[in-house]
Amino acid sequence: MPLFILAMDHRDSFGRTLFGVKDDQPDQRQLAAMRAAKRLIFQGLREARERLPRGRAGVLVDEQYGQAVIDEVRAGRDGITLAVPIEASGHDWFTLQWGREWLDHIERIGPDYAKVLVRDNPAFDPGRRDEQFRLLAEISDRLRDAGVPLLYELLVPGTEAQLDEAGGDTYRFDRELRPDLVAQVISDNHAHGVEPAVWKVEGLETVEAAERIAAAARSGGRTTGLIVLGRDAPAERLHHWLRVAGQVPAFIGFAIGRSIWEDVIRDGGTAEDIAARYLDFVRHWPTSPPPRPAR
Repeated sequence: MPLFILAMDHRDSFGRTLFGVKDDQPDQRQLAAMRAAKRLIFQGLREARERLPRGRAGVLVDEQYGQAVIDEVRAGRDGITLAVPIEASGHDWFTLQWGREWLDHIERIGPDYAKVLVRDNPAFDPGRRDEQFRLLAEISDRLRDAGVPLLYELLVPGTEAQLDEAGGDTYRFDRELRPDLVAQVISDNHAHGVEPAVWKVEGLETVEAAERIAAAARSGGRTTGLIVLGRDAPAERLHHWLRVAGQVPAFIGFAIGRSIWEDVIRDGGTAEDIAARYLDFVRHWPTSPPPRPAR
């Protein structure tokens, strides 16, 4: 059964771009507005869930501005899957938001998934990568012991040299270079003992690229799932990414955020507007993988 997550764990960028917050330090007026916006987004998901044609609805939401949403999910009987982030917002290298107390937060909330957001690239500094892997491996181990699956959101930004190789064309980088880089980063995580239950990866332009990444994620007999993240992309490109991923059985859904709610919040829209955008992406997820031609 596919999993369709509405992502709204944005913190620093959420306040900065929509509410004029500086340095992730909102005043009381801004704080109230941000919390109200997260409740509105969740209301859109609840309305959409009533009309969900298939699959499971999920929400990825932070404690900092979305605690009311977390409380509502845990108290309700909607069957909505809950994921919460444990990384600090706005850092280039993975940093825990709650320091050594991060697991206390997870155990108190009891989410269905704990999420990490990681930026990595095989060409990044080896020493910093090793340090990051060690921390992620510790988190992976401790979550396994706590019985909470790890949701690993992986962003692979291109280096200057890699973008030059793609002629400065970000679409060409996405299509020609990024898939192999993503597969390598996944393998590097495995080699360091990091074992996510679900990988959240950037959208892919071809089925072959999605298959390469799925093979890396499921190497060694792993049964890991993958979901597609939104990356604030236009709807048309997201539709393409969903059609591509939906043809590869290892891909089990999506986690889309700003492409669903950012304009709605900025323009003073409604929960129904959010529900409609969410359901549009659900409808673009293939009902079943089509048969692949023989090679």
